[in-house]
Amino acid sequence: MPAEPVAVVGIGQTKHVAARRDVSLAGLVREAARRALDDAHLDWADIDAVVIGKAPDFFEGVMMPELYLADALGAVGKPMLRVHTAGSVGGSTALVAANLVAARVHTTVLTLAFEKQSESNAMWGLSLPVPFQQPLLAGAGGFFAPHVRAYMRRTGAPDTVGSLVAYKDRRNALKNPYAHLHEHGITLEKVQASPMLWDPIRYSETCPSSDGACAMVLTGRAGAARSPRRPAWVHGGAMRSEPTMFAGKDFVSPQAGKDCAADVYRQAGITDPRREIDAVEMYVPFSWYEPMWLENLGFAAEGEGWKLTESGATGLDGDLPVNPSGGVLSTNPIGASGMIRFAEAALQVRGQAGEHQVDGARRALGHAYGGGAQFFAMWVVGREPPAV
Repeated sequence: MPAEPVAVVGIGQTKHVAARRDVSLAGLVREAARRALDDAHLDWADIDAVVIGKAPDFFEGVMMPELYLADALGAVGKPMLRVHTAGSVGGSTALVAANLVAARVHTTVLTLAFEKQSESNAMWGLSLPVPFQQPLLAGAGGFFAPHVRAYMRRTGAPDTVGSLVAYKDRRNALKNPYAHLHEHGITLEKVQASPMLWDPIRYSETCPSSDGACAMVLTGRAGAARSPRRPAWVHGGAMRSEPTMFAGKDFVSPQAGKDCAADVYRQAGITDPRREIDAVEMYVPFSWYEPMWLENLGFAAEGEGWKLTESGATGLDGDLPVNPSGGVLSTNPIGASGMIRFAEAALQVRGQAGEHQVDGARRALGHAYGGGAQFFAMWVVGREPPAV
């Protein structure tokens, strides 16, 4: 029996901000879940199971929070699964939920991811010791900056490319009412004049720390037929991982990312992603990762990603819009950041992205990565049901 086609029929987000002091963790997740249910025209009783994800528990200091969040999510007496794959967890969580529907284990699943960074210190939480290296890290940027420098050295990319990405994404965020950063006076000159944090990464080329949650309702063909709104159909989804360190690891373009993208494209019947995908929601916590992931995901040849960015092709009005929502550079509740990429891709093909809608988007890619560039999760969603 073929897998059940999976449709996204409901999407909900909180307004992402630096600190949501008006709600608890339970209030935060319920807000996103309620909005997803309202979007799907469903209620708590219509949900068969809940799949939840977040980043490491020590970020908020609440261990296994899913146990006490069950009541807020209408999951009492229902199956509830917790997923964790570091920063890619939002994407992985959505894929676990999609697989439950595809396998006909459950008919309708609520999936949700969140983070409340205001109740933590994520920068120092991410300043973990790296074996065989001097303890000089401060935050994730300290880990990834050498990989960015390696990319620049490998490709000959000029040091202005990162600022172009940041300027683009922050302007896109102004069109997204849910985005955390709304910098109305942003200019390219301001980005380039911002302080250097981790050479070559500047302050304005880094992601913020956000409080927020994102939720989706996934169902099968029958549920999609009852939905009053156009669904987004999952055409392919995959996860891949590799160790943080091993002999021959390519930190600039990890093999796990290439393998994950290849699997998703195969499932979706995509042979030329550059031409067949209309919008990309890519996990870019530091601006230089846009050109790096363009190559890793097959949108550009090796060494050519920065040229694609520099040409303007990845702008909202370009032929390959990347992060029309503003991306992780503008909104970063870590546990939810990957799911936001997946949800924003779904909004594009549903035609519901508002001011940051890509005209005529029929297929979109959602992408997430985490850990030491070792965990990857992706899906391709489309306007039409997948071919059987």
